Amino acid sequence: MINNKNAPTYKIAKKLNNILKQQLQLENEYNTQNSESLACSLPTIKVNENHKMATFDIKDLYVNIPMEETLKITEQQLMKNNDKQKTKQIIAILHTILWQNYFEYQDTIYHPSKGVAMGSPISGTVAKIFLQHIENRQIKQLLDAKVITFYTRYVDDILIIYDTNKTTTDKMKTHIDHIHQNIKLMPTFENNTQINFLDILITRKKNELNINIYRKPTTTYITINYRLNHPMEQKIAAYRYYINRMITFPMNIENKRKEWNIIRRIAHNNNFPINIIKELKNCIEQNKTHQKRKYNKKWATFTYYTPKIRKVTNLFEQTGIRIAFKSNNNIQQIIRHKENIRTEQYNRSSIYALTCKTCKQKYTGQTSRDLRQGYQEHMRYIRGNNPQSAFAQHILNHRHEYGKIEEIMTLLEHINHTPSLTPYEQYFIQTPHQQNKLIAEQSPGEYNPLIQLAIDTTHKLQ
Repeated sequence: MINNKNAPTYKIAKKLNNILKQQLQLENEYNTQNSESLACSLPTIKVNENHKMATFDIKDLYVNIPMEETLKITEQQLMKNNDKQKTKQIIAILHTILWQNYFEYQDTIYHPSKGVAMGSPISGTVAKIFLQHIENRQIKQLLDAKVITFYTRYVDDILIIYDTNKTTTDKMKTHIDHIHQNIKLMPTFENNTQINFLDILITRKKNELNINIYRKPTTTYITINYRLNHPMEQKIAAYRYYINRMITFPMNIENKRKEWNIIRRIAHNNNFPINIIKELKNCIEQNKTHQKRKYNKKWATFTYYTPKIRKVTNLFEQTGIRIAFKSNNNIQQIIRHKENIRTEQYNRSSIYALTCKTCKQKYTGQTSRDLRQGYQEHMRYIRGNNPQSAFAQHILNHRHEYGKIEEIMTLLEHINHTPSLTPYEQYFIQTPHQQNKLIAEQSPGEYNPLIQLAIDTTHKLQ
């Protein structure tokens, strides 16, 4: 997954995603919202001894979506409710966004010929458009012919129930393999009348389906330890989910009892007092946590250093502003890669050069702040498609490559006297300008004989 927020098309993709949802009104006939809704619906399905279950995992869904075909499907759907001009405009914008699917790996930028960017806000909708088209064309006829009696999909995971009187396992495999040349489905067929889907263990009985909770063999049963310095809301979040799932899933009494014992054992292993888990269970059963309250959509975030922070957050109780805690005591902070650069050279006011990685032309600048802040400012302009700096304008106009701070930024001179920054900048601009190495987007300024004398003197001394 790639963070797409800094991509030039992120904001327009987010806006277009909302437009597509309104214009297309995508159906959810074959989709399941979550494991809870599916678990509640499965016991209502009537089955017999001729029925079999199977699951399919769509391999690498996002990177295999055919963009040109999906654009045509989207255009056909839009034409049902829009005029030709509006449809053409939407498709043109969508085409531009979809082809911005490049990504960086190990300092190299790649541009795939197919697939959508996994971190883009519009990718999920595009995948849904394509898959619903395939389902309406391929799956619907199997459902109408009763070859498949039940079909549901959660993103790229599919569950079906098929009739062995009308098809065989081999025929199902063959049919699935030919649904679409870009779609590869990895099948799993039931074993001893059981199959798992999402976190549900489904058992096929004579006339019905029984539900239980499924855990992978590699499950570690580790949650945030009770003794750690984290907000209580975060500590009990896992148990709130476990207990709510146990109560909501339509399991028999014996399976519910076993699940409750597992939850208690997990809590014990993570040093939770059992009375806290029991109180949480009683609270959920009495539906206290599900009472609807009207909140403002505003949130305030506080870093949780100590429980004393609640003396501050309690002041917001009557305001309707919801409080969220974050912690710096997490794995990300521990394993974060520390770049091997001498940071001391970047934390003073300086004259610096930025070198384009493609054409090797240079930009010269000054900053009275931390040098890293100057670098980050140029990066924001580039990623935001904002040609406010000459270097950003050069990269955007020519589609050239830029890099990390230690790759493209060179410290030319530390300047402790702020009024001296501008004359020193003019001095260092002239050298690459006279060597034809200054980017065309940066003005070299007017000719100054004093600066030229300084350059000539420096060259003689060298």
